[in-house]
Amino acid sequence: MDIDPDKLASPHAVAFLASKIRNVPDFPKPGIQFKDITTLVADARAFHVCLDLMAEPFIGADIQAVAAMEARGFIFGGALAARLNTGFVPVRKPGKLPADVDEAAYALEYGENRLQMHKGAIAEGARVLIVDDLLATGGTAEATASLVKTQGGIVVGFVFAIELDFLAGRARLEAASGAPVHSVVHVAG
Repeated sequence: MDIDPDKLASPHAVAFLASKIRNVPDFPKPGIQFKDITTLVADARAFHVCLDLMAEPFIGADIQAVAAMEARGFIFGGALAARLNTGFVPVRKPGKLPADVDEAAYALEYGENRLQMHKGAIAEGARVLIVDDLLATGGTAEATASLVKTQGGIVVGFVFAIELDFLAGRARLEAASGAPVHSVVHVAG
């Protein structure tokens, strides 16, 4: 699926959303400038606008599941699944899911972790959209794509509320999956 840039958000809408994102210096470690989406989702209008802009490129794309990562990805993932009239698959940190799981390891921009997804959560051949609040280096989303592929799913796209362009996560995801990446608010550096 190609994303048509003529259908993307207006600069005014993006500026409105960017104004709702709080920057928290030195969290969770010194030197990290954390992009806090709680201020965006607390504003009903901003939350609706952001969800609409995240969903728009994928309307009519025959998405059969939305997979989102714990914890902030759940905020957007469940709402997008409802907007796209499909199911939601939670991707969690180890020990949080009650049944048998598949697991993938990944590196963060400030550490390492693992993700798990229930075995059988994705049907063979299902078209899956991967959702998270923020794209940094792409490790979390790439691990999620690996889990989707392990279960026989097809990653048809990635969507994020925020993208830290200077960390090149988009290039990593496109190279690893070939799927389009759509982000609403871009942070240059």
